[in-house]
Amino acid sequence: MLSLKKETVAMLLAGGQGTRLYALTRDVAKPAVSFGGKYRIIDFPLSNCVNSNIDTIGVLTQYKPFDLNQYIGNGQPWDLDRLSGGVFVLPPYSKGGESGDWYKGTANAIYQNIEFVDKFSPEYVLVLSGDHIYKMNYDKMLDYHKEKGADCTIAVINVPLAEASRFGIMNTNPDNSVYEFEEKPKQPKSTNASMGIYIFNWQKLRKYLIEDENDPNSSNDFGKNIIPNMLKDGQKLFAYNFKGYWKDVGTIASLWEANMDIINEQSGINLADNTWKIYARNTAEHPHVTGQDARIINSLVTEGCEIDGTVINSVISSGVKIEEGAVVENSVIMPNAIVEAGAVIKYSIVGQGAVVGKCAKVGETQDGKDGWKIAVVGPYGKVADKQIVKIGEMVD
Repeated sequence: MLSLKKETVAMLLAGGQGTRLYALTRDVAKPAVSFGGKYRIIDFPLSNCVNSNIDTIGVLTQYKPFDLNQYIGNGQPWDLDRLSGGVFVLPPYSKGGESGDWYKGTANAIYQNIEFVDKFSPEYVLVLSGDHIYKMNYDKMLDYHKEKGADCTIAVINVPLAEASRFGIMNTNPDNSVYEFEEKPKQPKSTNASMGIYIFNWQKLRKYLIEDENDPNSSNDFGKNIIPNMLKDGQKLFAYNFKGYWKDVGTIASLWEANMDIINEQSGINLADNTWKIYARNTAEHPHVTGQDARIINSLVTEGCEIDGTVINSVISSGVKIEEGAVVENSVIMPNAIVEAGAVIKYSIVGQGAVVGKCAKVGETQDGKDGWKIAVVGPYGKVADKQIVKIGEMVD
């Protein structure tokens, strides 16, 4: 009989509704959104786990889970179709004949799956978010956790002081021990932003999850409840400084920026690095095809595409058609979208299966909403022939 004992179990929080992605998450959870031509956002934490020798992962789904569940399947693309361990999709479920409750918060999501974690008797639990783009060796973070004798280790990244108020901030002593956690402070004392990546000693976390669930005033959240309670009780919490590329793609602007980063050699994210591959479930598409007048400059063009127009500094996903005379510049075109002849798309995201009509202009003008610097065409949206969609506008 195969042993289920694992040193570390990863719990991947993938139920995010992603309201700030608007139409892009109308029908799918945020971790299932297309990224980088051939990936989904969730491919990054899943691949990080496998590359870090963590082979037992619970994926906690909730909002619009069908597409994400289908995409993960048996885990084969990430080498997670295993007899011992593997990937497990964990939606909220009913207990004792009662209807199941939605996960009330990040801590409650893990609490509802205590029995799942217990089956593997782990020493450690790695808690991850399903909506970040980054490459990270969790094995090194675990070594650090052991070296410090920590009860909890929180991955942090240094952010500009002007942006620190947007994050949960970990204030630390010289040895990186955490003495205070501040959630989006108006006047931050440090720039150590929590990445939402935690390693806990399981038995310690298990105790705090049960206590938190029994507190009627709790928000059932790691940042608001579990971490502060552990600090209050004098538990050993340490910050782990991560120095690589990391981006939370929870907004339209950040999703567009992260896509642009993968075609920028100076950005720090390299998807062509075979020493740390990002794996994905891909359909078998033919190689991309270019017409005699096609022009492609500094762009990522995925398999299955037919390019007869001009593509500049853009990310073109699988199955996209760009017709003759069309121009796509500084934009992200998601799978199976069609850009018809003569259309011009600049500083935009065009969703899966959308159609931009002949001679339409998307993102052409600069007088859109303050702070939103791109235009969006939602999944399966239709931009009419010669229609103008300004920067900051959305066609759903």
